[in-house]
Amino acid sequence: MGFADDHLIPLVDEGLGNSAYLLDLGDGRALTMDASRDLRGPRAAAERRGLRIAFAADTHLHADFLSGAVQIGHDTGATILASAAGRRAFAHQALADGDEVDLGGLTLRALATPGHTDEHLSFLLLDGSRQLGVFTGGSLIVNSAARTDLLGPERTEELARAQYGSLKRLTALPDETAVWPTHGAGSFCSAPPGTERTTTIGAQKQANPLLAAPDEDAFVVQLVASLGTYPAYFDRLGEINRRGPAVLTALPALPSLSARQVRALMADGGHVVDVRPAADYAAGHVPGSLSIPLRDQLATWLGWLLPDTAPLAFVTGEDQDLNEIVWQAYKIGYERLAGRLAGGMDAWLADGNAKATTAFLAADRAAGRPYVDVRQEAEFAAGHVPGAVHIELGALDKAASDAPTGPVVACGHGERAMTAASLLERAGHTDIAVLDGGPDDYTAAHGQRLVEGTGDTRP
Repeated sequence: MGFADDHLIPLVDEGLGNSAYLLDLGDGRALTMDASRDLRGPRAAAERRGLRIAFAADTHLHADFLSGAVQIGHDTGATILASAAGRRAFAHQALADGDEVDLGGLTLRALATPGHTDEHLSFLLLDGSRQLGVFTGGSLIVNSAARTDLLGPERTEELARAQYGSLKRLTALPDETAVWPTHGAGSFCSAPPGTERTTTIGAQKQANPLLAAPDEDAFVVQLVASLGTYPAYFDRLGEINRRGPAVLTALPALPSLSARQVRALMADGGHVVDVRPAADYAAGHVPGSLSIPLRDQLATWLGWLLPDTAPLAFVTGEDQDLNEIVWQAYKIGYERLAGRLAGGMDAWLADGNAKATTAFLAADRAAGRPYVDVRQEAEFAAGHVPGAVHIELGALDKAASDAPTGPVVACGHGERAMTAASLLERAGHTDIAVLDGGPDDYTAAHGQRLVEGTGDTRP
């Protein structure tokens, strides 16, 4: 078959900042690349084209999501393609450097590209001798490369040097070769995250600042210096993916829970997650609950701030998608979902329970309070309110005692700040307000200008 651009369908997970791919093989079959356990996107794309998924490939042992390859293999009989060096504990076609897989007209060639992980493979797609594109996973990404610190700080530099060699190998491909990475804009696996999702080898030679490093040592310094923090759950998923995530034989769901059952769950060490919009949480919420608004980033903050070993109950709004909650949790290995509070906050109050509230202030009403910025380091350095105290949201649970008294907590828009306020409330802080907006709104309202850099703003 000949290859056409529309044979490759990117499937973007905006929350994790990743792209999976569905490749139409032209004969009624398809291949998935780096599909997560949330297979709604690949399944819908395959169904629209009348395709059966015959191959499920993974470029590496993912840290930020559970792979969907095992589930695809179970559901469709697909052959799973993965690195032999990954020692996966389930049936798969184990590939080493240079191995090729006949896709029925197209060919997939494995290229060893360690760095992001030890066993990382890129997959070069060929139509005869023509090199169409390369699935680079967590190796070469748009204007950057994936992070090399996920196997521990003692190995970060070693893997960065391996990443240098892998990028040199990939950029030896023809300039016109398409580059199809997994990690991209918004991914905590990127170092630093980029904005575009696909590119070409030639474009990266021109635009990727890491490829402009004069030598390996300079590359390593530049890459390592760009590494920010990442969610705690990343440390767990690689091994689960090596063993193989459990196959789901039925669609998971969220059962209904009474207010009494929610109280009992909390008393027994469980957690209540309120996924309503920040303003709704501010107006009234279950005391001790954690605010994580239902949006694309739910999985990231769920996995960063809560353990996967305790049962979770959810407080939802009337029109929120329960399936979205479930799949965001399941794709990062959070399966102890006890259910949702039936009837929401109305049912909680009708049962005689108290509610807590949080001040949600417009910028012009937030003066006179210590300003706590919970954004990521790179966001903060790019521009923050003068005098702001900086504590990243992911570190706040352990650093709650460092927060000033009576703060206004802020992020870019208000969602992460409301999460931060709920953490501080659980830690015993009172008189907390959340900024309804971001640093631009605050400085505009108070006649200030944003300050760049980090300075001495940490508590």
